[in-house]
Amino acid sequence: MLRPAIQLCALGVLVACAAPPPGTTQEDAARFDAAAGSLGCTLRDEGDYLAMEIQTGLARQQLLDLAAHRLSTGGAERLPDGGVKLTTGACA
Repeated sequence: MLRPAIQLCALGVLVACAAPPPGTTQEDAARFDAAAGSLGCTLRDEGDYLAMEIQTGLARQQLLDLAAHRLSTGGAERLPDGGVKLTTGACA
């Protein structure tokens, strides 16, 4: 019975460590997470993405790619208003 639980935990670790999207690095992803945390873990509008650009030094497309990556790997959820809320790391 314990074995499936261990496998599930291992899968979670692998997803969390998945390679970032093309054009970004693990360091970019870490800066993205830290900046999102400073904004309350939600990205809703132009102001949020501008603040992210300033804090991370990343281009808008890189931020969008990282947000999409978080959504596809379960590290974020889509909000009803169209925004994104991170759900891992400091935002868990």
